[in-house]
Amino acid sequence: MSVKIYNTLTRKKETFQPLEAGHIKLYVCGITSYDYCHIGHARSALAFDMIVRYFRYLGNKVTYIRNFTDIDDKIIVRANEQNTTTEELANRFIDEFYVDMDQLGVDRPTLEPKATEHIQEMIDLISELIEKNMAYPAGGDVYYSVNNFADYGKLSGRNLEDMQAGARIRINDNKNNPMDFVLWKASKPGEPSWESPWGPGRPGWHIECSAMSRKYLGDTFDIHGGGQDLIFPHHENELAQSEGANSKPFVNMWIHHGFVTIRDEKMSKSLGNFLTIRDILKHYHPEVLRFFIFSTQYRNPLDFSEKAMQDAMAGLDRLYECVAAIESLPTDCVADAPSIVTDKDRKKLESMEDRFQKAMDNDFNTAKAQGVFFETVKVLNKIQRQLPGKPAREDYELLSQSVSTMKKLASIMGILTENAADYLQAKKTDMLADTNITEEEIQDFIRKRNQARQDKDWATSDAIRDKLLDLNIELKDGPEGTGWTVKRS
Repeated sequence: MSVKIYNTLTRKKETFQPLEAGHIKLYVCGITSYDYCHIGHARSALAFDMIVRYFRYLGNKVTYIRNFTDIDDKIIVRANEQNTTTEELANRFIDEFYVDMDQLGVDRPTLEPKATEHIQEMIDLISELIEKNMAYPAGGDVYYSVNNFADYGKLSGRNLEDMQAGARIRINDNKNNPMDFVLWKASKPGEPSWESPWGPGRPGWHIECSAMSRKYLGDTFDIHGGGQDLIFPHHENELAQSEGANSKPFVNMWIHHGFVTIRDEKMSKSLGNFLTIRDILKHYHPEVLRFFIFSTQYRNPLDFSEKAMQDAMAGLDRLYECVAAIESLPTDCVADAPSIVTDKDRKKLESMEDRFQKAMDNDFNTAKAQGVFFETVKVLNKIQRQLPGKPAREDYELLSQSVSTMKKLASIMGILTENAADYLQAKKTDMLADTNITEEEIQDFIRKRNQARQDKDWATSDAIRDKLLDLNIELKDGPEGTGWTVKRS
């Protein structure tokens, strides 16, 4: 395996080598379950879904852990607003999370631990940190002592002295240092709490992931992932806690995906551009959203817009149209007929998988991998247009195998997973719902236009085309006959 990955810790691409040959251990920070998931959550889930699928495609076993934060300040506030318990609220939005993930076709991780089910592991880890003078109790809380961890700031590249100078110190603060962060919070009246050596309370956010990752993956594991917004303070603090307690490296490689913006603006409910996954899936097929997200390499910023989604839909349609055309070829081939495929085109088709792997091995460059699909489609379409009525067996098998390989590779991104003919037919049906014409009426117009063209009645032929255009139906003449699509506004 020669996959190169950009490691946030070292700020460079490195050749990835798992600690255990053939077995990759991955931890990703999951959602805080108090609301519906937005497109940023979709990017995170899909990015790591793709990474896990690619590692498995390469023949590896992957142990993939993604947690749920089911106790948090935001959950407490929302539960109080809705006059319910934190447990009911958190579990409700975990269920809603699964609705979204299932619609997107995201594979379930190996394990999905909840924070509230691992309180004892967190208490044990905090106790170890106190024993090693890496943490201290104060007023019912417990804080991590950043001054006692020499490498604090190494993941984010921040300097502790600079952070201390810019920190605002609150009056009566129990912290020894303004940058010290909470490991255990004393409970306030009416809040959920658990018993601990420091009194009733609940864990801080950062300690959750350190405790759960250690339980399921060990003191040191291969990859920790999440969004760029988690680098500081969450992942920086996780690293400090884990290495402070275990006295060994926490993670070999850190992977962070880029931000999602909406029409070049940060997503925000106050700006009215907050898009949930289900908002988007009301208007677009899940594979269109997947195609859009993977049209940009995972570390780069991703800007959501209607134009970008329309472009993604057009790109996905082009792939499906090619697959449908090849899969509809007649199977009664001529066994000894000469091939019409040039050596150049044959090499392009036969090298598709190698070129795909080269793109993906370079830090999971899905944008370039999609480019390999389009190069393949261009060749397939050209050959398919040149085929005689009964193609040579050799050519039929080459085209069929190329489509099969492309579908296998595309499934790593979760696209081209449906029957191509069914996908295109369902799309037409959906699009026709917004017009004032039926498919039967369109086919009747096409038959009348074909007759007019045979009769060289060009005026009638053009009038029929124009009438359909007025109804947003665009005709496409080709060697296989006349097709149609709903014109995009």
